[in-house]
Amino acid sequence: MTEKILNYIKDMKPQMIETLAELISFDSHRRDPEDGAPFGIPAKKCLERALEICESFGFEVKNVDSYAGRARLGCDPELGILAHLDVVPAGSGWTKKPFEATVEGDRLYGRGAMDDKGPAVSVMYAMKAIKDLGIPLKSGVELILGTDEECGSSDIDYYMSKEKLPGKVFTPDADYPVINIEKGRICAKFSAKCRSDKLVEFHGGKTVNAVPALANAVVTGISAFEIKTAAEKSGCTVKFDIKEVGEKVIITAAGTPAHASLPDLGDNALTGLVRLLSALPLDEPAKAMISGIDGTFPYRETDGKSAGIAARDDESGSLTLALSILDFDGEKMSGAMDIRFPVCESVENISKKLEKKLSEIGFAADISGVEPHCVPSDSDFVRTLLAVYHDISGNPGEAIAIGGGTYVHGIPGGVAFGCETGEDNRIHAADEFIRTDALVENAVMFAEAIMRICG
Repeated sequence: MTEKILNYIKDMKPQMIETLAELISFDSHRRDPEDGAPFGIPAKKCLERALEICESFGFEVKNVDSYAGRARLGCDPELGILAHLDVVPAGSGWTKKPFEATVEGDRLYGRGAMDDKGPAVSVMYAMKAIKDLGIPLKSGVELILGTDEECGSSDIDYYMSKEKLPGKVFTPDADYPVINIEKGRICAKFSAKCRSDKLVEFHGGKTVNAVPALANAVVTGISAFEIKTAAEKSGCTVKFDIKEVGEKVIITAAGTPAHASLPDLGDNALTGLVRLLSALPLDEPAKAMISGIDGTFPYRETDGKSAGIAARDDESGSLTLALSILDFDGEKMSGAMDIRFPVCESVENISKKLEKKLSEIGFAADISGVEPHCVPSDSDFVRTLLAVYHDISGNPGEAIAIGGGTYVHGIPGGVAFGCETGEDNRIHAADEFIRTDALVENAVMFAEAIMRICG
């Protein structure tokens, strides 16, 4: 049966490319809502066109107020496949037209080619193959197409308030083989009034979910020589640029960026600069606050040990912490951090510990978060998808845990299944692409998964 599916989908490859090119032509990044278009007209039109294509394939379709839509094959769906049609803005640096699909060799370029319009097209044609080949299903399958994954997944929250999801759901918007655990996430903000004659200002980081690569501070009443000497003794691998401008000294720290879910891959310029400032003769209360931050969130420490929140379990690994924003304007010091925590912990427990620690160093805290997402690795659903991956790809596969979140984080029993394989498809960057052969390979994978779960 797999060979029959493979041959059919191979023959469909030109049509798959044509369908993907049409969906790429919609610049469907989130815009301000308009009447009947909660995320802007382009996202609405992209969803409408995708559902029209699915209807032409013979699927039952439904548009749920242009937040999301579904295409159903069969009755009483047991499996839902959740993909999204929204994209991030094109940005700069493209050598191809971002919203006009370009095929060069085995690559199809365009914004959304891999994230997530290409995978959505593969699901469409997997379902089409099963229907056209007359493969019987004992239960139905539906493709759910959202339009707000990139900006918080409010589309699926709305969809779930109107429609019931099948008992089994996977998203082809992450990595193979199967992601069954996603750590919990906490965003902690802190602030305090603070005045200083010597620390004029401090700015580090702009995005809470990224390890900052740059940070800068302005000090006065301390010589550039003294600061350079302290920098040499700091043990930091971030690079410090120290310039004397009149009576002030400007200090710039340059490190290495990383996603906050993998903070050990970066070199945090913010905590490096805090480490340097903590060694300088600042005046109070800035001295105490900077030293408190350095002691609680030390440079190069990413497991939350000094903050008293370190945690680990065998299933999901260790807690990670990235101090990602810190600002001081002469009147107030404020910051934010990103914490990813394992299944063995909770938002409530970590929040209590962290709030107490921040209070001890003089800061008020504002903490919010989401709990971990976990589907047992020995569940029938996960084991079936792993078997599909092994049989179709020929590669061994085990369920994996990640620090980031996927489209199914808030869906009970949901897992991620494809489509990334370690190749740099330039997701969220210029010249995003998908291999045209991958469109076929993924469609075969999804068809096999549908047959084993619903057939």
